[in-house]
Amino acid sequence: MKKALLVLSVLALVTMGFTACTPRTQFITIATGGTGGPYNIIGSAMATLLNANVRHIQATATVTPASVVNVGLLQEKKADIALAMNDVVYYAFSGTEMFTTKHTNLAGIAALYPNFVQLVVRADSPIQSIADLRGRRVGVGAPGSGTEVNARQILQAFGLTYADLRADFLSYAESEVGLRDGTVDAVFLTSGLPNAALIALATTRDVRFIPIAADKVTALAKQFPFYFPIEIPANTYRGQTAPIPTAAVINLLIVRRDLPDTLVYNMTKAIFDNLETLGNAHASARLISLDRIRNGMPIPVHPGAERFFREKGK
Repeated sequence: MKKALLVLSVLALVTMGFTACTPRTQFITIATGGTGGPYNIIGSAMATLLNANVRHIQATATVTPASVVNVGLLQEKKADIALAMNDVVYYAFSGTEMFTTKHTNLAGIAALYPNFVQLVVRADSPIQSIADLRGRRVGVGAPGSGTEVNARQILQAFGLTYADLRADFLSYAESEVGLRDGTVDAVFLTSGLPNAALIALATTRDVRFIPIAADKVTALAKQFPFYFPIEIPANTYRGQTAPIPTAAVINLLIVRRDLPDTLVYNMTKAIFDNLETLGNAHASARLISLDRIRNGMPIPVHPGAERFFREKGK
């Protein structure tokens, strides 16, 4: 009996030691954006890459209203990685614009690709310019989204505020339905190209894009320096046969500053060693390049990501 008890005790100690030495799975939450938007598609692809290439983590992409909410989720440790626009990240880090406190638990991983402001109406709409939005019902983006920030600032550059129109705070999917069904007159969507909601809309309705002239964007950038002029290439969407001048900002991949350096290094490596796979998920991801990782980055880069980029000579 004593011998049996001794054997059982030894087995229990061995089992406890094995369990203690086995690394625990770390759950990683990636804050993305609305369903069908580039953030959500690319963030989901990143989660798949991380799960396949980083040991002892389980990454999950979560649907969110996007940039403004995402930085808050990192600050509150309710998410670990996020996609967000660089203007919103700067406002959060500095505690300016819509943020009343500084979000200091933020660090950069890399700049990714441009986010295009897309202002869309139905093809038969009388609206020809931003000035024509006065008195109209306009989808200005979901509450807590970068789209809403862009819409408000661009309207301001044209002398308009929400008081001059009927602002509806709509997600990508709600914007598509609203314009399709005629419950809104115009919608702002800021995203990479192409936007899945606009692809779907253009298959059921003829739509038209309202241009934002380069000189207006340049003037806007004097107050909000994250904007730059760009064109939506011709034939990005059905029926859009000419390039459309508009404004853009840069999308970032950001992370909680308090995450361990080794973890962030491994996650950065998994993503940037597999850019071709990421590009197969969405066309915007094909624009991600090691040569542009610092373009428009308004906050310090996480030491773990810095280590990886130094190894790459960047």
